[in-house]
Amino acid sequence: MVINKGGNLSKEYFKAYMELIMNSMGLSIETAKEKAFLRLFSNNASTLGSISYNNFISAYCELEREVFSSIK
Repeated sequence: MVINKGGNLSKEYFKAYMELIMNSMGLSIETAKEKAFLRLFSNNASTLGSISYNNFISAYCELEREVFSSIK
């Protein structure tokens, strides 16, 4: 997947990326977050900028709420 490092990545992009990891690898939301963070940010929050990082965290929180609400 090619990432334009000059632009800000959206919450929807990160949410879809983590969902893809979860579904294709059968992983938990937390593990998907860790893999996405490693792959996209190289374990450094400033790699893609603060806006993209905040969108990443927002996507994770939203996905986490959805996953846990579907369990109940």
